Amino acid sequence: MPTTFLNSQWRLRPLLLCHIGAVLLLASWLWQPTRQLWDQLDLTLFALLNEPVHAAGLWAQTWAIASMRPVDLGVGLLMLAVMLKADLLFSGAHVRRALFAFLTVLLVLLLWRVGFAELVKLMGWQRPSASLVVEGSARLTELFPTWKERWDMKDSASRSFPGDHASVLLIWALFMSFFARGWRLLLVWSMAVLFMLPRLVAGAHWASDALVGGVFLSLLALAWGCYTHFADKASAWLERCSAPLTRQLARLPLLGRFSVISGH
Repeated sequence: MPTTFLNSQWRLRPLLLCHIGAVLLLASWLWQPTRQLWDQLDLTLFALLNEPVHAAGLWAQTWAIASMRPVDLGVGLLMLAVMLKADLLFSGAHVRRALFAFLTVLLVLLLWRVGFAELVKLMGWQRPSASLVVEGSARLTELFPTWKERWDMKDSASRSFPGDHASVLLIWALFMSFFARGWRLLLVWSMAVLFMLPRLVAGAHWASDALVGGVFLSLLALAWGCYTHFADKASAWLERCSAPLTRQLARLPLLGRFSVISGH
């Protein structure tokens, strides 16, 4: 593992390429000839994923559970577990630095999301989700009304673009891709794709909400978080600031066993 966690200097070429890729992707969604292709993909994928839900069997139950808000928390904890497990992607000495670096990149994503949301509203690019538009779509909240009341299932949105849920999963996978190789890289991207599916199956988001909006935001966050020195410098600063606290926590019998606390 290098002394600098990501980049200690600006890398202008990948920084520029991320911006070009993000702009071209968004332009392909806004330009009418290519927008028709995106719309066709949206409808085709939604029909493929949502149609089996009408049977209300195991398929529907699985995705209904996956669409519950508490499950989102579980997904987040699982993603953190993969990041913080010593010697899976990072050595014990670098786990804490990895966490801080990712949190700074996530902050960049949130800042871009706030600005982009205003642009989407100003330009009138917003739209309702697939479950509210496609006639005859299967609604998980209608199939399992008691689950909806108790567990707050997500199967619709009046403003579905961009896919916030997808953008977080994508920036996590992109960040981890700097360090994962082989089966570990496959694991990271398999998790990201799998955890994006519940919103698509339920119709809470269109495919292009994730593949255009989510990718657009994650590319910009990746550019400014990882291809400048921001993540490296910010994570180093956070590690220095947290050092007195982590030294105290490392003395505790249980917490001291975690690499993110002990540093080994």
